[in-house]
Amino acid sequence: MIKRVLITGGAGFLGSHLCDNFLKKGAKVIAVDNLITGSMSNIEHLIKNPRFSFIKLDVTSYLHVPGPLDLVMHFASPASPIDYARWPIPTLKVGALGTHKALGLAKDKKAIFALASTSEVYGDPEVNPQPETYWGNVNPIGPRGVYDEAKRFAEAMTMAYHRYHGMPVRIARIFNTYGPRMRTEDGRAVPNFITQALRGKPITVYGDGSQTRSLTYVSDLVDGIDRLVRSKETGPINIGNPVEMTLLEIAETIKRLTRSRSKIVFKKLPVDDPKVRRPDIALARKKLKWAPTVQLEEGLKRTIAYFRTVL
Repeated sequence: MIKRVLITGGAGFLGSHLCDNFLKKGAKVIAVDNLITGSMSNIEHLIKNPRFSFIKLDVTSYLHVPGPLDLVMHFASPASPIDYARWPIPTLKVGALGTHKALGLAKDKKAIFALASTSEVYGDPEVNPQPETYWGNVNPIGPRGVYDEAKRFAEAMTMAYHRYHGMPVRIARIFNTYGPRMRTEDGRAVPNFITQALRGKPITVYGDGSQTRSLTYVSDLVDGIDRLVRSKETGPINIGNPVEMTLLEIAETIKRLTRSRSKIVFKKLPVDDPKVRRPDIALARKKLKWAPTVQLEEGLKRTIAYFRTVL
């Protein structure tokens, strides 16, 4: 039974929704965040909850809390290309040193350790959809390499602790996720398109828009993570939506749902931008009895409603 949880990156987009989830299920939650990309606005509704606490801390330098823990979730990291271009070294450090500190804490507390890995470990994949058995196609010295390799290293270190110390670990490979609490200046496709559409600015699609993404609504993602940490599965397990769409289709859908008059414009494709992204979720279906349930248009409507409140 999970009674007390520590979540690094707890004030971030995914982290804050995970805080909600575990509080709702009766656990005590400690959120840790240095607020580089996280925001207190994501957790302000939790501050008065007696089972919630927040610690402002850089997990690459130190991580310890008094008392027992049942679960340590390492979700701290810049997660968008704009963020890791701005903070390349902190991105590498949180994947390496931060993972080391979080694993050490979990080991000390005899807690389950859960790692937020990413579909980016597959790089610009030559296999579509991507199963967990695919080793990836990553450029380690490209601009995206700081994030890709940080997560690949984090997975390797997690498995080393699992094999050497016998620690219970869970590795989730998270695919593109969207929903309320994403930052308006996040830089990823969905918040970019929504912000531009609502502001009446040109909607920028990189390349010719034919590259694909698979979008998971945040409540589905949280359900998948929750099932994983309560299972006996080590992973890695893909958590994502197998429905694949082109970026141009996503932009056109958002333009229609926002009733925007913005024009869709095309810009040069960034270096190493993946051409396809689609999870094979056979393992999640079999082992976790999980699959996403929120349809894209419904999820986008909820996300657009949130963005209207913050723009």
